[in-house]
Amino acid sequence: MKQNYKEKLNHVNTFVFDVDGVLTDGTVLLIPGQEPYRTFHSKDGYALQLALRKGYRIAIITGGKSVTVKERMESFGVKDIWMGSSDKKEAMEELFLMYDLQPEDVLYMGDDIPDYEALQMAGVACTPADGAQEVKAICDYVSPKNGGKGCVRDIIEQTLKVQNNWMLEGDHTW
Repeated sequence: MKQNYKEKLNHVNTFVFDVDGVLTDGTVLLIPGQEPYRTFHSKDGYALQLALRKGYRIAIITGGKSVTVKERMESFGVKDIWMGSSDKKEAMEELFLMYDLQPEDVLYMGDDIPDYEALQMAGVACTPADGAQEVKAICDYVSPKNGGKGCVRDIIEQTLKVQNNWMLEGDHTW
């Protein structure tokens, strides 16, 4: 019998996220002479910061090379960032080795074919509601939220709640 994804959340100590289509809605605004523009959901940002404060590891693995995306993630305190990653499986292997991780430690959220192999390595594979069908077929959890519209908050909040780490005394202040 397949294990319920909520049970799997009990073991997660590391979150890995793709950027375009997960932390953003996948829309890239192109303006000549400037870096492409992306938008991020503020609730996703809050959840990322809270998870880091609670001692969880956050990693970003993206095929993009945006300096502003890297700076945004670093401003939250994210240290493990793979930019321009053409092989996300390789980046996951590096992450596993760096921190001696087991699959059950890791939750990965990706939305498209480049995430496929990395999703298969994670103990909990997740995708936004608008993820590719091939990705949905292998995921433990499909968020009801679209990419860039709170799906990251959704899965971080669920994980922290399962582990009794959501909204503990003093969490309302920064």
